[in-house]
Amino acid sequence: MADSSFDIVSKVERQEIDNALNQAAREISQRYDFKNVGASIQWSGEKIEMRANSEERVKAVLDVFESKLVKRGISLKALDAGEPQASGKEYRISASIQEGISQENAKKIAKIIRDEGPKGVKAQVQGEELRVTSKSRDDLQAVIALIKGKDLDFAVQFVNYR
Repeated sequence: MADSSFDIVSKVERQEIDNALNQAAREISQRYDFKNVGASIQWSGEKIEMRANSEERVKAVLDVFESKLVKRGISLKALDAGEPQASGKEYRISASIQEGISQENAKKIAKIIRDEGPKGVKAQVQGEELRVTSKSRDDLQAVIALIKGKDLDFAVQFVNYR
């Protein structure tokens, strides 16, 4: 019988982020506490740019955006937001979306699987993802539970379960 496998990836649906950003922009334009403070949120190339006339307001814009991401099922670990920076009369926060598992993070997950996972489960790095194989599907589900239980500093998803 062939081995069963699945991939561990760190991908974010761009359309979902777009939808969350549009919802946040709509809420910011309508909320009373954001009137006349120059609050805005938009794409700036590959980054998300948030602006307001005070540090507290720009942090509130970020908070609105984060709440919209959570409602759409996107992990906040994928959002890498910087600190508020003064730029003239306004404050800005620049945030980027992290995708892909770096080599050291992939090795960290592979080590967790080797050390704490069931015997006979193999993990191999393939670019920006990690393929986990085993003869037993129960072992693979135990590995998924193990990885979900760990507090990793990046978002992971499990795909191609066969």
